[in-house]
Amino acid sequence: MAIEALFGWLHVDGWAEFWWVVVGLGGQLMFTARFLVQWIASERARNSVVPVAFWYFSMAGGVILLAYAIYRKDPVFILGQVTGVFIYTRNLWLIHAHRRRSA
Repeated sequence: MAIEALFGWLHVDGWAEFWWVVVGLGGQLMFTARFLVQWIASERARNSVVPVAFWYFSMAGGVILLAYAIYRKDPVFILGQVTGVFIYTRNLWLIHAHRRRSA
């Protein structure tokens, strides 16, 4: 009975959908962790900074959420995540290109 209640609360019909919700929640957790990383880095610097880890957490969370959105076949969610993943990839590319030039 508890499993049926959980499935009802999560709006899932079976274990496959349940595990996709777990994946989606994991992606959202990664995505949220980026704000903690940025906040801690800014507090330590006593200035607003965006550490490289912010972009890695953004990328990981974005890719996981994109997979979840594709599974759910949600075009709004898919478009939002594709756009974000493109931006995170570009920022990481720029950061690493700058480091190569500076080395």
